[in-house]
Amino acid sequence: MASTNLATEQRLMSEIGTVSRNRTQIRIWLGIVVLVLFGLVLVGGATRLTESGLSITQWKPIHGVIPPLSAAEWQEEFELYKQIPQYEQINSDMTVEGFKTIFWWEWAHRLLARSIGLIFALPLAFFWIRGQIEPRLKLPLVGILALGGFQGFIGWWMVSSGLADRTEVSQYRLATHLIIACLIFVSCIWIGRGLAPHANDPAPTKSSKKMAVIIACMALFQIYLGALVAGLDAGLSYNTWPLMDGSVVPSDLFIQQPAWLNLFENPKTVQFVHRVGAYVLFAFVLMHMIASLRNAPDTTHARRSVLLFGLVTIQAMIGIMTLLLQVPVGWGVAHQGGALIVLGFAVAHWRAFTGEYPRPLEIEVRG
Repeated sequence: MASTNLATEQRLMSEIGTVSRNRTQIRIWLGIVVLVLFGLVLVGGATRLTESGLSITQWKPIHGVIPPLSAAEWQEEFELYKQIPQYEQINSDMTVEGFKTIFWWEWAHRLLARSIGLIFALPLAFFWIRGQIEPRLKLPLVGILALGGFQGFIGWWMVSSGLADRTEVSQYRLATHLIIACLIFVSCIWIGRGLAPHANDPAPTKSSKKMAVIIACMALFQIYLGALVAGLDAGLSYNTWPLMDGSVVPSDLFIQQPAWLNLFENPKTVQFVHRVGAYVLFAFVLMHMIASLRNAPDTTHARRSVLLFGLVTIQAMIGIMTLLLQVPVGWGVAHQGGALIVLGFAVAHWRAFTGEYPRPLEIEVRG
């Protein structure tokens, strides 16, 4: 009987070791996905800031991987660009050489987007076939893959809004495109963190987890507001801080009718709401840090709250500099990247209050 129990325990311990190795491999894979997604969002931001997003006027998911390879092909692509309002109203003096500059940004963005599909799908299939994916993770991972496929459609839906009657893409569609990218990004972080060991430190206060949830949601909402600002080029005006248009609360915020439309289509109002959102997020993160340090200064939760406050502070400084300098490409990309870092860390901080996914085999051994 003793030898049977020992053999059973050894078998279970071996299976636990296998689970640990599988989780580590999946975490590494998801970490790579997160890094590539981060790069994709940065390139997307640069594409937007250089006004390159409408340079490719056709959606060719397969053939579009290959860029123009000859002078004739470049001229053909340029002729297609000449047919849209952006060329006619803004870039009518552009040459083929100038067109190549904006083309490469958009091409790189689309190539990265296609690549991330393979980087996610192929390892997912590999781990699935080998039985390395735990049952609870299968549906979420397939959901992320499906959301990524849907994001490809949303990207073209966004681009198509600027091909007929506008010289830029719709700010609504731009915001939708960016938010879906963020949801894919944080979903990978959430699952990856759930596969990692967690400290057993108790939450500093009863409301710590709730505050972490609120902060993560606010960070995502700030990115949505930032996308509206970008879509309306609202950062190119009112480039002073802390005052805006000479006031703490500028006038004419609700000059358009109906009034709610100003929140989405009035550049002045959209920029002001984005500023206020940043102040509110900063205040919440500060309060969360103070409460964590006051009640449980030696916990990992408290240390993470300090790091989160530091990240938000740096992001606020980058945002102010981006505004004061009238959104140069480098600062604009840094601001978008900083927003994604804040969001990712806020979600990881929230996930830490939930802990690692349960390990049934370990429970069985302890029992």
